[in-house]
Amino acid sequence: MPTLLHLDSSADLVTSRSRAITATFADTWRSLGGDHTVVHRDLHREPLPHLTDAALHFPPHLRPEGANPSAEQEALQRLLIAELLAADVLLIGVPLYNYSMPSTLKAWIDYIHLPAVTAPFDDPARQQPLAGRPAVLVSTRGGVYDAGTSTEFDDHALPALTLILAKALGMTVETIVATRTLSERFGAPADEVAKQHRELAAAHESAARAARRLG
Repeated sequence: MPTLLHLDSSADLVTSRSRAITATFADTWRSLGGDHTVVHRDLHREPLPHLTDAALHFPPHLRPEGANPSAEQEALQRLLIAELLAADVLLIGVPLYNYSMPSTLKAWIDYIHLPAVTAPFDDPARQQPLAGRPAVLVSTRGGVYDAGTSTEFDDHALPALTLILAKALGMTVETIVATRTLSERFGAPADEVAKQHRELAAAHESAARAARRLG
């Protein structure tokens, strides 16, 4: 049973571009057959509690002596990791907030990035269970981040997520990007608005293609 883990993190529940594009991916995934399952976790509607103890950044055998983190959060961490491990494909909506990812998404990362469990620590051959598994990041940005512009390197969401998911967890990461999403709201020139519409249409097409390819 092919399973998609679909995460949304946008605080915009009505006009979010990242939610719309991830929905296109998820809907296409479901259309591939009744056995194609989607597990949807909305990190904005149901935010995860931030870690209250640094000990939860490590499994029990790597924690300092006397560590006693919340049993409830420890159980939640096990649940989130099991949910990720059970997925054949990971899909994440990543709107750019203040040049980085939403804090709700960062909280999820803090739970699932666990040395010696999901990321290598002392036995790389056994501690990277997600190696090679696909992760699709749908990145939406309000402004312009084209190559050669002064803001080209101001997106700090995708680099951080790629570092965790690709390098630490060993997943195969691909991105779908749509920029200029705020161009109409703030009266951008017509050519910028047109580029936004083209990028958005292309992102939806890329999401549908990727779902068919990975499903």
